Amino acid sequence: MRTVEIAVENKSTKIRRVLFIILVCCVIMGIVDAVIRPGYAIKSIIKIFLFLGCPLIYSGYDKEIYLKQLFSIHKNSLIKPLLLGVGVFLVILAAYFFLKNILDFSKITSSLESNVGVSKDNFVSVSLYISFINSMLEEFFFRGFAFLSLKRYTSRFFSYSISSIAFALYHVSMMIGWFSIATLLLIIIGLIVGGIIFNFLNERNKNIYSSWMVHMFANFAINTVGFILFGLI
Repeated sequence: MRTVEIAVENKSTKIRRVLFIILVCCVIMGIVDAVIRPGYAIKSIIKIFLFLGCPLIYSGYDKEIYLKQLFSIHKNSLIKPLLLGVGVFLVILAAYFFLKNILDFSKITSSLESNVGVSKDNFVSVSLYISFINSMLEEFFFRGFAFLSLKRYTSRFFSYSISSIAFALYHVSMMIGWFSIATLLLIIIGLIVGGIIFNFLNERNKNIYSSWMVHMFANFAINTVGFILFGLI
């Protein structure tokens, strides 16, 4: 009986530790995005340390957090995510062209320039980083660490919820001033739903490549909108 109690206590401790890391990393990154607002290169370095470094450091302490398996590739499992990614790309572009005369997107470029340091001059390099590296960082942290690792210790519903909500709320800090409150709430709901879909893809394939592919294509579409707004295409 005592052994069972110790096991439950250890499990609860590990859940609290993982949740603490998720919370601290998201809060710090949110403060960096919304308050400190350093140059994009500095912000990227901080994000790499928080979203990649912190989980790796903790996995060295907790051997049950085995992150290497998140990068195992199953070729047959990439076809559906690829098709889904292309579909997401087309849907996002179609939504932009449908809504551009309804919603005001003019604040986005000015906010990017003043708050993030992203301008017409560096948007190409930034868009490449966002599409390939930033998307992988977020998938590793939110889907790999915050979902698949947390799922080892807690319920499926809880791990789905924490990962998806953390993913959505994290993005709020970088979108402050871009949209009205109502539009921002819709975006948050969309991000939560997107996080749930990403979790489902990774849960089936037990790696982060499936969600990364869809996330990457979503970023392709968002960056295409950015090119349009900056007048680059």
